[in-house]
Amino acid sequence: MTAPDLFSPITFGSIEAKNRIVLAPLTRNRAGAGNVPQAIAVTYYTQRASGGLLITEATQVSPEGQGYPDTPGIHSPEQIAGWKKVTDSVHAAGGKIVLQLWYTGRISHSVFRGGKTPVSASAIKPSGHVYLPGWTKADYETPRALETTEIPGIIAEYAAGAKNAKQAGFDGVEIHAANGYLIDQFLRDSANQRTDQYGGSIENRVRFLVEVTEAVAAAWGSGDGVGVRLSPHNPYNDMSDSDPVALFTHAAASLKRFGLAFVHVVEPIGTPNPIAPAIKAAIAAPLIVNGGYDLGTSQSAIAAGETDAVAFGKLYIANPDLAERLKAGGPYNEPNPKTFYGGGAAGYIDYPALAKA
Repeated sequence: MTAPDLFSPITFGSIEAKNRIVLAPLTRNRAGAGNVPQAIAVTYYTQRASGGLLITEATQVSPEGQGYPDTPGIHSPEQIAGWKKVTDSVHAAGGKIVLQLWYTGRISHSVFRGGKTPVSASAIKPSGHVYLPGWTKADYETPRALETTEIPGIIAEYAAGAKNAKQAGFDGVEIHAANGYLIDQFLRDSANQRTDQYGGSIENRVRFLVEVTEAVAAAWGSGDGVGVRLSPHNPYNDMSDSDPVALFTHAAASLKRFGLAFVHVVEPIGTPNPIAPAIKAAIAAPLIVNGGYDLGTSQSAIAAGETDAVAFGKLYIANPDLAERLKAGGPYNEPNPKTFYGGGAAGYIDYPALAKA
């Protein structure tokens, strides 16, 4: 049997992918009125359909889940219809696409929440600032700790987001439990100082993630269309944990029973004492890694059995036909950071394909 490489097909649960090249979820802030995906989003994702799996930008499961300007949602009929145009086009181009389900928690502002204070695991204000509509800056607000009785309502919003994603034609969903957003705020002890069943011990801090995953898998119909994204080391959004190895291996083991499609770990290449291999072993699902990989390091990691697939971010922004370029060994367009967040077509859908470069 030929050893797998970046260009080999792979099955993520119920999703049959033609290669192991994954579009990382990349916030681009280009949704229209009502946080509805626009025609340029159809073009953007369709341009990248030669990858094995596309993971959409983070998409809020409710109006209160928003934390940035112009990010799409999956909670209104108009948003579902907008995303349906994306999935239809990606499928027509031979691609597979999953929606990332998101709730920002304390990484938000009352202006996005109808004047209501942001919520989190605990009332701990993160350092840094938030961008408001119009791209003005403001300090983060001190969030309100969610009442225990409120948590089932938010879990239900994740489940509704999964149902809406299925209606919109997605091949699956990814639960965003990384990068300092709400689920991560429950997981890591720098943000979770609760004393109820959702705080204190690792088992308790993992509980919210497990309950969200259970609800999303039930809403989807099974776990084989559901992935989870984790970021054990990532300090983004003022996050840390006193024992990430114990926390994230326990979290992965707790999710094993759902038969997930994949686990997606943000762990930059070269990270000392990487946790991703232990997560992969504990969850018994295909592993997608993300964090500075190129062709050579991707191939080496897959050949060594360290991962099953690799997600690309900035490289995929600038190279819509990344699969073809990787197979050819380049050349690659350079990404323009000035157009990463917000704007129109420039820096979004105007990067040339290899045949036109």
